[in-house]
Amino acid sequence: MPRLYLATPPVDDPSSLIASLPGLLAGADIAAVLLRLQPADPRGMVARIKSLAPLIQDAGVALLLEGHVELVARAGADGAHLADVAALEGALPSLKPDRIAGVGGLASRHDSMMAGEFGADYVLFGEPDARGQRPSMRAIFERLVWWAELFEPPCVGYAATSEEAGDFVVAGADFILVDDMVWADSRGAAAALADVGQAIRRAYASTRAAEKERIEAKQESL
Repeated sequence: MPRLYLATPPVDDPSSLIASLPGLLAGADIAAVLLRLQPADPRGMVARIKSLAPLIQDAGVALLLEGHVELVARAGADGAHLADVAALEGALPSLKPDRIAGVGGLASRHDSMMAGEFGADYVLFGEPDARGQRPSMRAIFERLVWWAELFEPPCVGYAATSEEAGDFVVAGADFILVDDMVWADSRGAAAALADVGQAIRRAYASTRAAEKERIEAKQESL
């Protein structure tokens, strides 16, 4: 069943995350946290990462940095998420073989295949670009289906709503990345994560049931 990939808001003062993350990680099936950092001097950013890393990693959750490849080893993170194929290619010598290298910003199938050939540990589809624009739901769904059917590295679907999360499970996503929909929820992040988790479980059960029916129908026809 697909698991969650939780992206943080841009972090300056980590105190609120230090208070909230343990409960969120205990209450939801989160495989990885993507830590986004407000720009600062490298020493300050390393201090922020190190203040959060034990809370995340001791819970059995991977900690990835958004960019800042040069800080991954220094701060003890598990890897980095890169903005595009060019950034991935440049980051691989410092990340491989010990750390995770994920990539988004894949505007075409060609970009996606290049990321796979370079050795990306996962590819992300559907995230907003620098202007806040996303591909259509149909385009994201089709890209996830295409990747899941043909390629080995995991694919991640960026979900802006619980409904999208369910749709991306049906499409074959291995992970569902969530960010603003969680942190902006007036009920709190835990309630938002619970909704997404429920949508994932419901969609997964539906796809399994459909697959079982397909196999049984095929067997009956033999």
